[in-house]
Amino acid sequence: MLNTVTMGEDSTHPPILIAHGLFGSARNWGVIARRLSDQGRRVVTVDMRNHGDSPWEGNHSYPDLAEDLAQVIAAHGGQADVLGHSMGGKAAMALALTHPTLVRRLIVADIAPVAYGHTQKHLIDAMRAVDLSLIETRRDADLQLAGHVSDAGVRAFLLQSLDVKGRAWRLNLDALERFMPAILGWPDLVGSFDGPTLFLSGALSDYVKPDHRPAIKALFPKAQFAKIPGAGHWLHADRPREFEAAIVAFFGV
Repeated sequence: MLNTVTMGEDSTHPPILIAHGLFGSARNWGVIARRLSDQGRRVVTVDMRNHGDSPWEGNHSYPDLAEDLAQVIAAHGGQADVLGHSMGGKAAMALALTHPTLVRRLIVADIAPVAYGHTQKHLIDAMRAVDLSLIETRRDADLQLAGHVSDAGVRAFLLQSLDVKGRAWRLNLDALERFMPAILGWPDLVGSFDGPTLFLSGALSDYVKPDHRPAIKALFPKAQFAKIPGAGHWLHADRPREFEAAIVAFFGV
C-alpha cells in the first residue's frame, strides 16, 4: 500500500486524492492539501511507488500505478475526486480508464495521454552524481547538484526527496531510469471514462497541445480544458492560489 497523508474530514463528498509527478512526493502538495481540507474536504495525498516513503517496486508502469491508486481509494471509501499532475496525471487517467467507478471527477494537471519525446534521465544522472558521503546539510547537496542542474527551482524540488540525515534519496532511481520510456509514454488502454474531466494546464507550458485534443476526447469524452495564466508545467507551484481556485470550482469543495 502506498504511503498516504490524510487531512480533514467530510461526510458529504468523497475524498480528494492527489497523485504527484515524477521525482515528487506527498509533501510537495502539503500546503494545497491543507487549504482544501480547511474548506471542508478530506484530502488524501500519496507517495507514488518508488517515491517518498512508499515501497520500492520493480515495475513502474501506468497500469501498476493505477492499481496502487485503486487500492488507496478502496481503503478510503471506494470513490474519490482524483487530481494528478504530470506522471501522476497519467496514472490518474489510467485509473479512470481501468476503474471508472472509483473516480467521481478527474483533474489532469498539465499532461496528455500521449507519448513525449523528452527525457528526465539527466536529472537522475545529476542526483547520482551527488556524493552523499559528504553531505551534512541540504545546502551541501545543493552546491554539488548545482554543477549539474543550473535551475535553482528544479534543484530545490529534487532536494525535497533527499534524506539528509540518512544520506539517501527517497527515490528508486534505478527503477525510474529503467522505466523512463514507459513514464514518458502512454499505455494502450481501451475504453473511455465518461465522468467529468478537466485538463488544467499552465499557459506557459507546451505539454498539452491543441493537436492532443482528439486523443483526449476519444478517452475522456466529457473533457473540458482550462489554462492558468502565468503558470508553466509546475502550475501548482507557479500559481498556487489560482490552481486551488480551479480545484474548488471543479470538485465542488
